[in-house]
Amino acid sequence: MTTAPPAVRRSWLLPTLAGYRREWLGRDILAGVSAGAVVVPQAMAYATIANLPVEAGLYTATVPMAVYAFLGGSRAMSVSTTSTIATLTATTFVSAGVVANSHAIPRDLVTLTLLVGVALLLARLLRLGTLVEIINKPTLLGIQIGVGATVAVGQLPKLLGETDAPTGGGFIHSVNAVVAAIPHANPVTAILSLVSVAALFLFKRFLPRVPGPLIVVAAGILLVAFGGLRAAGVELITPVTRAFPLPALPSLDHVFQLIPGALAIAVMAFLESAAVARGIRELEDPRIDSNRELFATAMASLLGGWFQTLPAAGGFSQSAVNKAAGARSQLAALVTVVLALLIGLFLGPVISLLPQATLASLVFVAVFGLIDVKDLVLLWRISRRDFAISMTTAVIGLTAGLLAAVAVGVLFTLVLVLVALNKPRVRVDETAGGRMSVSLLGPLYTANVLATEQAILDAADAARAAGEVTELTLDCSPLQDISITVILALQNLDQELAGRGIRLRVRGIPSAAHAVAARTKWFQRMEGEGRVVD
Repeated sequence: MTTAPPAVRRSWLLPTLAGYRREWLGRDILAGVSAGAVVVPQAMAYATIANLPVEAGLYTATVPMAVYAFLGGSRAMSVSTTSTIATLTATTFVSAGVVANSHAIPRDLVTLTLLVGVALLLARLLRLGTLVEIINKPTLLGIQIGVGATVAVGQLPKLLGETDAPTGGGFIHSVNAVVAAIPHANPVTAILSLVSVAALFLFKRFLPRVPGPLIVVAAGILLVAFGGLRAAGVELITPVTRAFPLPALPSLDHVFQLIPGALAIAVMAFLESAAVARGIRELEDPRIDSNRELFATAMASLLGGWFQTLPAAGGFSQSAVNKAAGARSQLAALVTVVLALLIGLFLGPVISLLPQATLASLVFVAVFGLIDVKDLVLLWRISRRDFAISMTTAVIGLTAGLLAAVAVGVLFTLVLVLVALNKPRVRVDETAGGRMSVSLLGPLYTANVLATEQAILDAADAARAAGEVTELTLDCSPLQDISITVILALQNLDQELAGRGIRLRVRGIPSAAHAVAARTKWFQRMEGEGRVVD
């Protein structure tokens, strides 16, 4: 008989280095460089979604990624920011009245990212990691469709040569901006955008291991440097100076207006990070701990915020590249951080030659994948209710705004959870000789106790219609915990059954619930009458 190797105890600091092997070092370095080829251009592109300088994207690819590397439990997840988080940031700024531009990072970004970190940290202290993850797939899909459509349309003006960033104003505002941009389109910019988008899709489809974003970015810079694109009227990004993340103080001017958006971003940041961490996990990897991931994601924003970063989250595309390149620990992420720092310090003048349309192309292709038609078709086939939830959330996101879509999505989920909890779960085991046996199949909560009581009474009435019933024994073994609401409902059940001439007996109450129930006179009387059995 073989014995499984003993589990390695993972500390809270650098947990993915527990049990590290020397032969993994080369794979981690290669993975870090490969992921950096995707992370750096994408992070710069995502910063432009929120109408921020590309430096904000570079900073987000350093501090939050390093923090997660020290605290996170996923071996291959790459943490910077995502298109969803960048879009919600843009929407939050617009709704809060924050004026963002591509020339300077507003101190309100520091405030927003810190608020996201605080919200996630509070959720961690309350151990809400598992609770946050109850938000279901249809709701997430609807939010992602809203984000994908809003951002994709919002990039079209830049793809046509305009400098506006309408994404933060929502889908309808973005459509209006596209209509206004068409008469002023720059033909050379439009051709560059078309070729860039086509190249990115082709790389993604046929050469997924090749860093398509890096190649497209490099090609755009070379065309500006040697191909005369600037003379043809192609707009470039705002010039990049030496980009090194330095601390900055938050602004308190819009702090209260930023809170709703921060809460929405916090929910989506954790959901995206947890989904990526689980999606790329190998069977032999340690299990993903929701509360550990919640803490790591919180600290990535809480510490990164002081360095003018966007709120942090795990990105699927960069994490997939990281994993495919053989990452075995978060040492790969630290390599990516070093690469991003070197690029920011020494390649600022080169990055400044980047066409704005090239970054917009990166964003357009990245968010296009959020509109998952296959999943919509699957929902339609399996559950029309889930399909309706998904589409309703998407429509709200496209009309009322993405923050409203997140709020409605959370509300949908809570309603569905309450509906599920409200369903009584009981089983009638047997009825013989006037004695009836009923078993609870799950715990009792405030949400389901009244429905459960009614289901038991209905079963008793049905049994009485078929013959005499004088005693009902209720198996309460699932009641590991019990509240006063549940105790009062059981007392009322006893009274209702007594009115029908049926004597209630309870059995199998676990010790913790028994100790609480025994403090009531009703339960003490039940025990005195011998109606509580093991």
